[in-house]
Amino acid sequence: MTRLRFDKSACETLAGCVGEIEKNTKAELVIVVQARSTRYAQADFLFGALLAFAGLLFLLFSPVEFSPYWVAIDVVLLFVLGAYLSSRSNSIRRLLTTNKFRSEAVRTKAASMFYEAGVANTTAELGVLVYVSLLERQLELIADRGVLKAVPALEWNRRMFELHEAGRRPEPATILKALGDLGGLLAKHLPATGDNPNELPDMPRFELK
Repeated sequence: MTRLRFDKSACETLAGCVGEIEKNTKAELVIVVQARSTRYAQADFLFGALLAFAGLLFLLFSPVEFSPYWVAIDVVLLFVLGAYLSSRSNSIRRLLTTNKFRSEAVRTKAASMFYEAGVANTTAELGVLVYVSLLERQLELIADRGVLKAVPALEWNRRMFELHEAGRRPEPATILKALGDLGGLLAKHLPATGDNPNELPDMPRFELK
């Protein structure tokens, strides 16, 4: 599973990985994979405006004469076409937005998902969210207070760095490897006890449309 495909097979494999990790730790792990962290409407409109402007320049300076009526229609159609093409292209959206904007969008969405997915509601505050956003090629790791108290900061930051690096290549295989290392860390500092209920679903949330 080395292709960049988060399909049903990848979902089941990741769910199995979460299940194995949670057998050895009291922590509750949740994985969310989304196509993007925000709408990127501004990038779509910008690309549409650039395409429309390029078309207008062509019509104005072309040796062939065009009716003003058709110039107005063509410019509008080019804007709509450009916005549509951008809405279907992650590459265009990345090109027309800054790293800072994309990073902030991912952090904001991950923080929202921490509560929406119920990660913040575990009994002993031992929830961990792994949030992957494919358009931005970024991963956010958010842990509840109980985890951060139990795991030494240096070791936690090392695993966080590894997961962030895996997020730069958002493939199931790279995510699985980084999750395995995270699971070892959680098992070391938050080992499973006799009473180890499964409070949150193991199945990842894939929102890829």
